[in-house]
Amino acid sequence: MNSKLTLRLDDELIRNAKRYSSKSGKSLSRLVADYFALIDAGEKAHGRELTPRVRSLFGALADSSVTEQDYRRHLEEKHR
Repeated sequence: MNSKLTLRLDDELIRNAKRYSSKSGKSLSRLVADYFALIDAGEKAHGRELTPRVRSLFGALADSSVTEQDYRRHLEEKHR
């Protein structure tokens, strides 16, 4: 079930978020949902703190058709 959420944010922050949203092809709602999922995932990491870079990559391939096998094949070819 989806619910509406109202946020009060600085105008410049909103402009930057909209610009990023447009470049990334994700809606603002999706960006916020992804961030909230990161928070939840971080809490579930059993005390392991994720680095900012790893957190920024979390979910990056969620809508991708790339499989783990594709990645393994890529690495094998790369390191021959």
